[in-house]
Parts: sequence; C-alpha cells; structure tokens
Amino acid sequence: MEPQEIIKKVRKIEIKARGLSSNIFAGQYHTAFKGRGMAFSEVRDYQFGDDVRDIDWNVTARFHRPYVKVFEEERELTVMLLIDVSGSLDFGTRRQMKRDMVTEIAATLAFSAIQNNDKTGVIFFSDRIEKYIPPKKGRKHILYIIREMLDFRGASRRTDIGVALEFLSGVMKRRCTAFVLSDFYVRGDFTQPLTICSRKHDVAAIQVYDPFAKELPDVGLLKVVDAETGHEQYIDTSSRRLREAHRSYWLRREATLQETFNKSNVDSISIATDEDFVKALLMLFKKRG
Repeated sequence: MEPQEIIKKVRKIEIKARGLSSNIFAGQYHTAFKGRGMAFSEVRDYQFGDDVRDIDWNVTARFHRPYVKVFEEERELTVMLLIDVSGSLDFGTRRQMKRDMVTEIAATLAFSAIQNNDKTGVIFFSDRIEKYIPPKKGRKHILYIIREMLDFRGASRRTDIGVALEFLSGVMKRRCTAFVLSDFYVRGDFTQPLTICSRKHDVAAIQVYDPFAKELPDVGLLKVVDAETGHEQYIDTSSRRLREAHRSYWLRREATLQETFNKSNVDSISIATDEDFVKALLMLFKKRG
C-alpha cells in the first residue's frame, strides 16, 4: 500500500472510530472494564453488614472501636490488542475483508481506551509473535497502531493463538484487559493457554468471520484455496449434500470454540463481515456490565 493511501485510510478509520468511541461506547466501556484492582482510600466506622476482613485492626486498637478500610477502584487500565495477522484474515466475499473489520474494531477499542486515559498496546501474531508494540497513551500512539494494522504483513500465514496468549502472560506483569481479535481458524486446542491467561488478565474474544464460512452459496463449481497452507481444490457448490456438510462443520466448530471460551471463563462475541460490529461490541460490554 502506498504511503498516501495509508494516510488516507488511517484518517478515515480515525474519524469513524473516534466518533463511535465518543458517542456510543464511552460510558459502556468505562462500566465494562473497571480497572485493574482496588486502592486504599480511607478508614471509617464499622457499620452492620461490613465485611470483617476489611477491619483495620491498627486503627481499631488505637481508638477502641471498630474501623474498616475503604477502597476505591483504580481506573487506569492497560489494554492489549492481540491481533491475528495470519493468511486466513485476507478473505472477504461481502463488503470487506476480515482483516479490514478487525482493524476497525481494534481502532474503536483503542480510541475508547485513550478517552478513558488508558494505555494501549498490540501483539500481532500468526503461529509466532510477529510484532509487539508496548502499551502507551495518546492519539499519536493510536494512529501509529492503526498504520501498522493497515500495512503490516506477518512472516507466517498460519495461526497459533496459544503462542500469543503465552507471550501476553510473559510480557505483562500486571493485570491488563486483553482483546483477542481473530477468525479463530486454528489447528489444535488452545484451552489451556487461554485459561492460564484469563486467570491473570481480563480476556475477551472477538471472532470475525465471512458469511461463506457459515453458509456456502449455490454457485456451481468453485475453486477454493486454504490461505494458510496454500492447498487448492475445486468443490461443487450445487451439491446440497456438500452445502449441508459445510454447514454442519461450521456448527460443530463454533460449538467447540464456545466450549473453549466457557471453560476458560472468557466473554466472547462473533461478528460476520456484513454485520454491524457496533451492536456486537455493545453486546460484549453489556455482558460485562
């Protein structure tokens, strides 16, 4: 992509993402992602119903009556975007590529983060860590991230989500909020690294898929290519049996994926490239509110 074209695209995405994060997501984001913990604020008299574990025994002993510690939420977050840059994202039959939608969603989340004075960082991954952008604040940093999302191409076309999750656990020592953005076309089970990561961090999964993955259209003989392996073959989409088998495979795959998220205690949403991702993100925020 030419530099001028990248600048134009960055500006277009910024206008849309900033508008969404300002007008729609500001309150919901703040409510859904509450900060990394609680900080001590003050002490007050013990009241009936207070948790005895919050009693400040030093102050209680000094004044001969019970006092409890009051905590306030630490609002500042670190938001990490784990972005799949494998070959399967370079596909789209409706409106846009999966990669383009992932970029728009990530940009919207990033602008929502900086409006709440949160830091944002990125991990680009395939079946390896392709690039790590450490978390920082500010519009300039977000625009750099968007430029990278538009222009970056990984060395590998395959996918291993476990690698990205293990890297996140290693590089982020303090608790953060992490969004995994992928089509989740993975070979193998990543339940264990996801479970380990979600115990340490606040993880949410955002699946982006093309409608063809769900329903194969009846368009006759069709050449299909596996974007990650390069394997090519022709399929006869006029075959009802083939279309039903394709649909059954999708349903089984989605059920397995959902089971992985449930086992790992991770909130998730699934968005087709011809759908409005705003509604899906609001649904994710509502789940966590």
